[in-house]
Amino acid sequence: MRQVITRSSKIFTRRRLGTLVLAAAGTFVFSRLGLPLPFLFGPMFACLLAALFGAPLQGVPPVSSAARTILGVAVGASITPQVIHQLPQMAGSVAFVPLYILVIGAIGVPYFHRICGFDLATSYFAAMPGGLQDMVVFGKEAGGDVRALSLIHATRVLVIVTIVPAVLVYLFDRPLVQPIGAPASEMPVRELLLMAFAAIGGWKIAERIGLFGAAILGPMILTAILSLSGVIEHRPPREAILVAQFFIGMGIGVGYVGVTLHELRRFVLSGMAFVVILAFLTFAVTEIVVQLGFASPVEGFLSYAPGGQAEMAVLAIVAGADLGFVVVHHLARLTLVILGAPIFASAMGLRGEKAEKD
Repeated sequence: MRQVITRSSKIFTRRRLGTLVLAAAGTFVFSRLGLPLPFLFGPMFACLLAALFGAPLQGVPPVSSAARTILGVAVGASITPQVIHQLPQMAGSVAFVPLYILVIGAIGVPYFHRICGFDLATSYFAAMPGGLQDMVVFGKEAGGDVRALSLIHATRVLVIVTIVPAVLVYLFDRPLVQPIGAPASEMPVRELLLMAFAAIGGWKIAERIGLFGAAILGPMILTAILSLSGVIEHRPPREAILVAQFFIGMGIGVGYVGVTLHELRRFVLSGMAFVVILAFLTFAVTEIVVQLGFASPVEGFLSYAPGGQAEMAVLAIVAGADLGFVVVHHLARLTLVILGAPIFASAMGLRGEKAEKD
């Protein structure tokens, strides 16, 4: 038994090393070609292509979660007294978030259920624009298809992260060239140590109390406290944010490991078609809030693009958007979905559906 465990451990180690090398190669190629966000898109597309061709990739979940704490710190550092003073001005735009979620659900659930042929539990949680892990957990409890939910939400994040930069550059004429942070060598050592404490401490405290999205929200809350008190005045160093991009991109690509042709046809294509629906809804609500004077075009678009919070934070930084404004909207969306999705699912009789079937 010990030999089997040792052998399995070696296989996992080799796969992880191979995945890291592949991701690094993707970063190098994207950098050499001068493509945007090479530390995010390089690992993402290298691992995605390898996964689709059947390569035995293996992610590093603890490191990926630790990398997300960096973005949590970056977001928290952007919550300054000025942002707090602007909250009343954001109220008009944030008020559209619940309506936006309801419209997505009203269109998405029938789409997945009647057109794609998924059961109601899978359709419901596939349509909800929440975090991938949370929607999969809730969907599993309601008797949904875990594999379908994983691939549909992974596809949503993948496609949105891919097309949003193109929209920013070619439609909004916003080049993604803003500095993501100062080099570590130019930052006060005291602040670097405080950021490291906020990242790890906030993450573990949030995990202990069961907060959803602990790796991002815990560090964000703790760093925001330090930022509002004037203890921290900078975002994490450039090197740290690049590391975060690297592992987030790699994690998205690795999410497609083991995907079959049947799953590509049914789950992934269904997810891609749903992203088209989401794109129309995003542009519609963006146009409304912009015309009402609640947001600028770039901030409005990034605030309502239903991608992952970490990925949208990266894009907001490199696009030079108001990170605080964007983050407030995504927090509102994720909080409403996380808290509301299980309640509505229970009201629809979805919770426990799997047990009843069995």
